[in-house]
Amino acid sequence: MTDSGLLEKYLRLTHEALERVAPAPPVRSFLRGASDDFLAMARAYLSDAEHFSASGDPDRALAAVSYAHGWLDAGVRLGLLDGGEDDQRFTLFE
Repeated sequence: MTDSGLLEKYLRLTHEALERVAPAPPVRSFLRGASDDFLAMARAYLSDAEHFSASGDPDRALAAVSYAHGWLDAGVRLGLLDGGEDDQRFTLFE
């Protein structure tokens, strides 16, 4: 069973991460579409996490928020998303 404090921590962390990222590629580049897809997936999984949390299913909520943050983290690591130099919320290459 998931600890509610852990779930709240990851929901907060992922909301903060989503607020900090921005698409990195230029608007008309091929990679901008990929960047937008990564953001859309992160938002969808975060929405699912909030739904599961509100429905009293903290295990599924934690799984969904983990996927949401994973999309953001992977996007930053690949250079599709700009997370700044924030190595507290994202896994940077160097």
